[in-house]
Amino acid sequence: QVQLVESGGGSVQTGGSLRLSCADSGYIPCIYAMNWYRQAPGKEREFVSVIGSDGKTTYADSVKGRFTISKDKAKKMVYLQMNSLKPEDTAIYYCRCCSSDYCYSQWGQGTQVTVSS
Repeated sequence: QVQLVESGGGSVQTGGSLRLSCADSGYIPCIYAMNWYRQAPGKEREFVSVIGSDGKTTYADSVKGRFTISKDKAKKMVYLQMNSLKPEDTAIYYCRCCSSDYCYSQWGQGTQVTVSS
């Protein structure tokens, strides 16, 4: 199993920024795409962004233009830079290692992001 640990969450006001980190901390590195998901209170978990093994990125429409996903292969880290945050971005954010049809890491504890108006 790939082991991932999320960090970097916090509380900010509308318009603020945060950078989330996802550490690939296990013995087995993720060689597939790294995904960010989020789950807001009372809502289903939803896709936020993905960066493929080739560096190709995709974003949910709700975050396009505000969030940027990146990775540092040497450090085995994936980041989610979140700018122009809105109250609707409030959620627990999770990272996960997945191929097109299978995920190789469990859901972790995530990192809480709270955006106040």
